[in-house]
Amino acid sequence: MTSTHVAAPARSGGPHLGERRKKDVYRRTMARLGWGFSAPALLVIAAVTIFPIMFSVVMSFSNVNVLGSGFQIDGFTLDNYSIVLTNSTWQYALVFTIGYTVITVIVEIILGTLIALVLERLVGGRGWMMAMLLIPWSLITVISATLWDYIYDPIAGVATQILSVLGFGHPVILGSPASAIIAMMIADIWKTTPFVAIIVLAGLVMLPRDVYEAAEIDGANGWKTFWRVTVPLLRPTIALAVLFRVLQAFGVFDLPFVLTQGGPQNATTSLAILGYRAMFTDLKFGPGAAVATTTALLVVLGCLLFLRVFRSQVSETEM
Repeated sequence: MTSTHVAAPARSGGPHLGERRKKDVYRRTMARLGWGFSAPALLVIAAVTIFPIMFSVVMSFSNVNVLGSGFQIDGFTLDNYSIVLTNSTWQYALVFTIGYTVITVIVEIILGTLIALVLERLVGGRGWMMAMLLIPWSLITVISATLWDYIYDPIAGVATQILSVLGFGHPVILGSPASAIIAMMIADIWKTTPFVAIIVLAGLVMLPRDVYEAAEIDGANGWKTFWRVTVPLLRPTIALAVLFRVLQAFGVFDLPFVLTQGGPQNATTSLAILGYRAMFTDLKFGPGAAVATTTALLVVLGCLLFLRVFRSQVSETEM
């Protein structure tokens, strides 16, 4: 009688399964360790950022009474938003902030891209040029605004002297609405264009060289190569630069506060300046909080829309 021996099925991936479990345990341990180290910083961020935002939202829906020793929140109301949204000054501040953001960001993207293209072609001295470019960006905005305030001075300002030589007399640059808006935009563009140039330059350096070699073999000149190769490949980088600049420009406060205090005739009153005036000058904490909340909501909606466009740009580039 012959006996048959049936072998037991071998375990699949025995040693590999153990190594995988060890790696998973290691990853989880490192993740807990990372969260543990990050927890103090996250708590500080929550204390100085999230809590004030939530408190501002609560104030915007409340009756806030100013007392001798502070203020008192009393009851729920929607009057603060009704006051803000129907106010002509808020409507102008919204239009001004949007227009200021659009114009400055477009000019900065164009100038920053041109500067990045020049720097990308520099063989020597690129480091020195980048260091010089970063000087305006590294200055605190208040210091930069004070510098431009001296430049626009109606008596001894450099800009005033240049305009006088060109035959424009002695104009008070910050004294009329149109010239004050243009002057503030010039100061902002001077400060933040280097930031855009550095971001675009980083994107240019990362572009694959074989694509340009293929375009050269196909007979494409420099102009066609720029529009059909460089610009499409740079779209994610440019979109990132635009996102950063829109967030900064939409909340502009320190530049008009130092240069014009929102004047003349409220011509340079941004949403941030309006909220500051309502809360700390007029002591209208409820409407001031409503201005801050509506501004934050507009920024969030703009970011979500822009991130959706940014994701589609990245997807098109990867295809």
